[in-house]
Amino acid sequence: MTSHLACLTNSSPPTELLSWLNTEGSLTAMLEVKAGQPLRVERSFEGYRLLSLAQKKQLGMKGAALSRPLLAWVREAQLYGNDEQPWVQAQSLFPLSSLQGSARRLQQLKSTPIGYVLFKRRRTLPNQRSIEQTSDGWQRQTLYDWYGRKLLISETFLPQFSQKLLKI
Repeated sequence: MTSHLACLTNSSPPTELLSWLNTEGSLTAMLEVKAGQPLRVERSFEGYRLLSLAQKKQLGMKGAALSRPLLAWVREAQLYGNDEQPWVQAQSLFPLSSLQGSARRLQQLKSTPIGYVLFKRRRTLPNQRSIEQTSDGWQRQTLYDWYGRKLLISETFLPQFSQKLLKI
C-alpha cells in the first residue's frame, strides 16, 4: 500500500476537516455515516472530454505523451448528505486506457457514488494525494491505482460542509 500526501498551500486545513481530507478508505462511506443516510449524487457533467496538460501531469504522464491529446471519461457531481446544500463537489477522470474490461462500468455510474465501486473489494487503494485550498473550499486530489488502472478523483469540501462540522 503506497500513499503519498502533499499539501500544495501555505495555510493548513481546519482541524475539523483533516480526517476527511486524509482518509484512506471510502469517503462515500464516511459521508454516509455523517449523514445517517445514503449520499445523493447529482451529476452536472458526464461524458468524454480532452484532458488538460495539468490533468495529464496529475495522471503521471511524461515526455511526448504530454503533448498528445488524451480523451477521458469525466464525471462531475455534487454530493449531498442530509440537507439541501451539497457537501462535496467531485470530479472523476477515467482515461480511456483505464476503461477496459470490468472497469468499463465506471462509465455507467449515473447517480451511484463511485466509492461503491472502487472500495467494493478493498478497504483502501494505493494512491497519491495532494491537498490544496481552492476558491470553492479545501480539495483533495487523489490519483488511485485501481487494479493497475489510473483514476484521478478530486473532491472539494464545500463551505456548508465545514460549517456543519463546526456545529458538532
